[in-house]
Amino acid sequence: MAHSQENDEMQPASPPQSYEDLIRIIHDRYEGMSKSYQKIAVYLTQNPNDVAVLSVAALAAKCDIHASNYIRFAQALGYKGFKELQVLFQRRLSTAAPGFDARLQALEAELGARADHSEVGFLRDLVVRDMNSLQDLLTNIDGAQISQAVDLMEKAETIFLLGQLRSAPVVELLRYVLTMIGKRTELLDAGGGLATHMAKLMAPTDMLLAVSFRFYATEVVNIVEEAAARGVPIVAISDSTLSPLAKNAEVLFAVPEHEYTFSRSLAAPICLAQALVVALAARTQKSGEAPRIPIVTAT
Repeated sequence: MAHSQENDEMQPASPPQSYEDLIRIIHDRYEGMSKSYQKIAVYLTQNPNDVAVLSVAALAAKCDIHASNYIRFAQALGYKGFKELQVLFQRRLSTAAPGFDARLQALEAELGARADHSEVGFLRDLVVRDMNSLQDLLTNIDGAQISQAVDLMEKAETIFLLGQLRSAPVVELLRYVLTMIGKRTELLDAGGGLATHMAKLMAPTDMLLAVSFRFYATEVVNIVEEAAARGVPIVAISDSTLSPLAKNAEVLFAVPEHEYTFSRSLAAPICLAQALVVALAARTQKSGEAPRIPIVTAT
């Protein structure tokens, strides 16, 4: 009964006929979905190429959700079954780059993958995954987004940085490099419980650059919502367009994490953060040479 009611609430007048329309409807209705439907929605938006080629049983196994939930999810959007929904992903795939899993398998085959659980084997596995994450970043990030984010960074009187838990290394690096190129920067440090209080110093003439990945730090989400309500421009780096940071960000960089494991890498978000700072340095230094980020030991 609960599934039937949710299906009625989700169902549009007619099923979406394009991938873009489907994703828009998923975003619009995400907050009202059940936990299982939200899990499916996140997977669909983060892994569109894999959705195009995998069976519903394989997709269900990746999410640890029963295949029937995928079928009901599709029916809730007006399709007869999951295969009709999958057609939209298959059309998109004809012009898209290979998915993460496909590239990972190709790379492992090329490098002669084997069951190697030695210390160097762990290193190799991490490097292969990082190579694929960086390729995904290059494929999926829009140049216009980078330009818009750098516009906000350039105009801001102060760039406030926010990231906790495993996002902390990204904002720590940003604080260092932004300071070294002469940009006024404040890190909303969780130490001492002062981050929320420091955030109240932000004004609409400043900006907030927030980084958060699943499972999202509650304080980070709350500060982003509060800052947006006060008109502070926000650039966010997260793992999904369905992230709780998405609705309040003027610019959202979605850097999908394909595996929620202990060894999740920060290679792609750190590379993106560095790219933003280098682009900002290129504007502010205004020289014919490549932008340079000084180091503290430079004389």
